[in-house]
Amino acid sequence: MKRLVAAIALAALMATPVKAKPAPIEVTRFHTAQTLPRLKGAAVIVEAAPGSDRSSLEDQVWLAAVQKELFASGFGSATPGAADAVAEVRVDREVLKRERQRGPVSVGVGGSTGSYGGGVGLGVGINLGGGPKDYVVTRLSVRIRDRRTGEALWEGRAENREKAKAKEADPALAAPRLAHALFSGFPGTSGDTITVK
Repeated sequence: MKRLVAAIALAALMATPVKAKPAPIEVTRFHTAQTLPRLKGAAVIVEAAPGSDRSSLEDQVWLAAVQKELFASGFGSATPGAADAVAEVRVDREVLKRERQRGPVSVGVGGSTGSYGGGVGLGVGINLGGGPKDYVVTRLSVRIRDRRTGEALWEGRAENREKAKAKEADPALAAPRLAHALFSGFPGTSGDTITVK
């Protein structure tokens, strides 16, 4: 009986959820030695990329997060007609669904009898996966281009995958996290992909 109680207690302890950490963010940036000097101190406006819904309230959250990080990186602000550069922001979010493979808990019971005594055994198996989980894959892409010529001066993207039910998957939290990761150490090393936790 003591073994049974100990097994159940151990199973319950193992099933206790551990506080999840936000998923890491992969960041890649591109620029050239010729374009970087033109970014220094440039006045920039932030816009949704062509094809995006510019009136979307969710897009406004992402635009504000990018604008905050641009200012922190040394860019100035300006009215649209007086800006040196335009930062075009695109956000892609996709939900990945996983199928259930097996139940989270299985119980097995066995027994034996004989002339020298009897015994009963109980086995508890727990699938710590907790069933199927949906994930949200989010990619934030920013292109800074010369306002007059349209030439791309800097491009970058930040991408991560969060559990759909995690609070970090909410755009209100995801936008500042991804924008901060994207502009961390601006302009970054061209072509390198780094992981930001």
